[in-house]
Amino acid sequence: MKPIPLPTPQAGLLALQAMLRDGHPLAALQVFQRELGDVFRINLPGFTPVVMAGPQAARFVLVEGRADLRWRTESDPVTALLRHGVLVEDGPAHDALRSQMNPALHRRMLEGYLHAMYAAVDQVCEDWRPGVVVDMLVEMRKIALLILMRTLFQADFTPELRRLWRAVLDCIGYISPGIWMIWRAAPRPQYRQGLRQMDSYLYRLIAERRRVLDRSDVPPLDLLGVFLASGMEVELLRDQLLTMLIAGHDTSTALLAWTLYLLGSHPQEYCQVREEVDTLPCDEPWGVETLNGLHRLGNVIQEALRLYPPIHLGSRQAACDLEFQGYHIPAGERVIYSIYLTQRHPDYWERADEFIPQRHAGGVKPAPYTWLAFGGGPRNCIGAAFGQVESRLVLASLLKRFDLELVGKRVRPHMGATLEPRPGVSMRLGLRRL
Repeated sequence: MKPIPLPTPQAGLLALQAMLRDGHPLAALQVFQRELGDVFRINLPGFTPVVMAGPQAARFVLVEGRADLRWRTESDPVTALLRHGVLVEDGPAHDALRSQMNPALHRRMLEGYLHAMYAAVDQVCEDWRPGVVVDMLVEMRKIALLILMRTLFQADFTPELRRLWRAVLDCIGYISPGIWMIWRAAPRPQYRQGLRQMDSYLYRLIAERRRVLDRSDVPPLDLLGVFLASGMEVELLRDQLLTMLIAGHDTSTALLAWTLYLLGSHPQEYCQVREEVDTLPCDEPWGVETLNGLHRLGNVIQEALRLYPPIHLGSRQAACDLEFQGYHIPAGERVIYSIYLTQRHPDYWERADEFIPQRHAGGVKPAPYTWLAFGGGPRNCIGAAFGQVESRLVLASLLKRFDLELVGKRVRPHMGATLEPRPGVSMRLGLRRL
C-alpha cells in the first residue's frame, strides 16, 4: 500500500502564502493538491483527515464505497444539532426518511410553489429604495427563509424573521468548521440560547400545524404536513424540520449571493443576462417551463455553483479499512472529498479558476463526477430541482426590477456551514423602467 502523502515543509510554506494572499484556507488546499496530488493528508494537531479530489475520488465516496463511508460522526456538532435529521443518518434510517420527503420535493410540486416564491421576493424588495446600498448576502437569506417556510412548512416566517434572525445564524455558526475540529472541545456554548429559541419555535410550529390538520379532511402535500400525517414522533419531526430549515435555506442563500456577486463583477455578462430576462412578460407569472428557458441565466448559475459550491466538501468516516487507488484508509479515519477542488481541477476544467458561463452553453455536460454542486449518486441533493427553479425565479425577478451595481470591499469565500461570500455582497439599487 502507498502511504498517503503529507505536506512537505515547502508545500506548507506555499500553502500559507496562498492563504494569506487569498484570505481563505481553500487556497491552501489548492496548493496541497498541486504539490501532492488528488489524495493527501492534512497534518494538524488532533486533525489528520484524508482529503480527496477529482472525479475518481467523488465516484468512490458517493457510489462505490458509500456503504462503508458513514455520514454520521457522533462527536461532530452537526450531529448534536440535527440529532436524527436525514442529513446525518445512514443506511435504512436515511432511506426511510428520504422516501417520506420525496413527494413534497418532487418536480411536479414546483409549479405550485411558484406563487410563494414570488411573494417572498415581493415582500423583501418592498423595503428596497433607489440609491441605497444593501448586502445581498443578508437580503437573499431573508428571501430564502421566507420561501422555504412557505413552501415546505406552509408557515409565514415574517413575524419571526427579526426575532429569530440571530438564532438562525447561531445554528449555522454552531455547525461551521472551527477549533472543535482539532481539540474536540464542547462546541461554542455561546450558541445555546439561539439553539433553544429555534427548538421552541419548531415545537410550537408542529403543535399549531397538527391542530390545523386535525380539523381538515384534505391530505397535506407540504413536507411538514406529510410528516405529521405519517405519525412521525415529535422529536424526530423536529430533527427533520431543523435539517431542512438550516440546510435548505443556507445553500440557496449562498448560491444567490455568489451569483449576484459574479454578475456584478462581470458587467458584460450582467447585461446579456438582463437582456434575456427582459424578454419575460411583465404582466403574468412565469411558470417552471418559462424559467427553465432562461438559458443564459442558467449557465451563469451553473458556473456560480462550479466556482463557489455552497456545499464545498463532504465529510465521511470510514466504517472499516478501505483501499482507494493503492492508498490504505484505516477504519475510523475521517475522509473529506473536496467538491471545491474537484470543480476547479485543471485536468478537467480549462481556465478552471475563471468565470466562464459559456462553458455550460448548448447543453454541454461536464465529465461525470467533475461537477458536484448537488452531490451525486443515490444521496444526491433531494432539493436540487427546487433550488434550481428558486434561483432562476429570484434572480430573474431582481434583474427585471432593479439595476444592481456592485460596490464595497473585495469578497472572499468563507468556509461556514456553506461557502458564502464575506464580508458580504454590497450592491447599490436602481429602479428600472421597462
